[in-house]
Amino acid sequence: MTLTTDDTRAGSLDRDALYIGGRWVKPATDEVLEVISPSTEQVVARVPEGTTADMDAAVAAARKAFDEGPWPRMAPAERIEIVQNLSGLYAARLGDMAELITTEIGSPISFSNLAQSPAPWMQIEAFLAIAREFPWESTRPGALGADVMVRHEPVGVVAAIPPWNVPQFTLISKVIPALLAGCTVVAKPAPESPLDAYLLAELLTEAGVPEGVVSIVAGGREVGEHLVTHPGIDKIAFTGSTAAGRRIASLAGERLKRVSLELGGKSAAIVLDDADLDATLEGLKFIGLMNSGQACVAQTRVLVSRERHDAFAQALADAVSGMKVGDPFDEATEIGPMVARRQQERVEGYIRIGQEEGATLLTGGTGMPSGVDAGWFIRPTVFANVDNRMRIAQEEIFGPVLSVIPYETVEDAVRLANDSDYGLAGTVWTSDDAAGLDVARQIRTGTFGINTYTMDFAAPFGGYKASGAGREFGPEGLAQYTELKSIYLSSPPM
Repeated sequence: MTLTTDDTRAGSLDRDALYIGGRWVKPATDEVLEVISPSTEQVVARVPEGTTADMDAAVAAARKAFDEGPWPRMAPAERIEIVQNLSGLYAARLGDMAELITTEIGSPISFSNLAQSPAPWMQIEAFLAIAREFPWESTRPGALGADVMVRHEPVGVVAAIPPWNVPQFTLISKVIPALLAGCTVVAKPAPESPLDAYLLAELLTEAGVPEGVVSIVAGGREVGEHLVTHPGIDKIAFTGSTAAGRRIASLAGERLKRVSLELGGKSAAIVLDDADLDATLEGLKFIGLMNSGQACVAQTRVLVSRERHDAFAQALADAVSGMKVGDPFDEATEIGPMVARRQQERVEGYIRIGQEEGATLLTGGTGMPSGVDAGWFIRPTVFANVDNRMRIAQEEIFGPVLSVIPYETVEDAVRLANDSDYGLAGTVWTSDDAAGLDVARQIRTGTFGINTYTMDFAAPFGGYKASGAGREFGPEGLAQYTELKSIYLSSPPM
């Protein structure tokens, strides 16, 4: 499948069914979601809009599959074999997946080919390796004499709710460990990005995942809240805004449901005086503006010593001003559109706030980028002389806006980095690895990089403070989908 503008305008991506219980079924109503291209503002697909009745059917299928079906009762090796089938099928469709994500959310195709599509497949492979070595069942000496068997058992029916910005990446981070653990899953993609999720549904069926085990129903906030509060759900796995995460945590707490939350960020990149200028600028362009700035781990606060602030801020502005903005299907494009008009308006609002607060606008600003006459685009923007108390330094903007903040000493830089409601990611840039590690140990974030930033799927990912609760990836991420059972033995197991 190679998508073209003509294909998408012709409605070749339309769907008329929902994926419920591993089968394509007629939706409860005729309501549809229109998927709109952020770069052309044209409808590229129409899919059924899931309702609470559809969610009830999906949860019922998942509940029956968990309570009565074979999936949670299989040996881990049997589930691993089926997920391995999925991995092979997924690898063959990476190009299709990347094009779908660029079509629905406007992610630059270079980023889609780099991360939006290959990274989910890499997650599958990493979780398979973890599952093969995972201590599903182990025996330890008991403190009272007899041995104790400790079992990791599936948590139950999982509600998986990904956001629109990295839709497949965040969906896979929930579905795959849940499946490997023996759970059944009901996923609710964001209404902006259902297309990639339905391609995954096709691959799950082809891989041999039994009926009932996975449902995928796209819908809006009302349907999502119905899923979260449904009595048939045992665990909620959510990625999205901190405000939505707080609401979900409250609802889950009232019902004592298991919950894991990967939420927002306002991460800091600390530039020490000995950092290599060219390498740091290249690194900051990527980690600050990846996916057009629509990334929870984007490091949008750049902390620079006061002595180097002016020169560094101007160099960063020069580098950012040279980034190509435009058609997300152009391989040369570095900054694509915002996902929706509301997001474009939100980001432009923050740019105006930054100017009103007294920050120095070095490049960018409001208004459409040069040469672009349609779509929800933002000019990549750099502010200098930003005070860490300003709203543009404290609130998650979720767009291509960087704030350069001066610090007095390294200790002051650490204080400023930690002076945030969030704690998801961060970096330090230096030619001294020991100094970088010393800084890394002091920053209150769940992930951190020295002269780089990446997410290694063998290691846990998640946030401190308002950036979430729980962890994804690594053995810790797989364990989030299990319950622990202790069995006290009167004699050694056979």
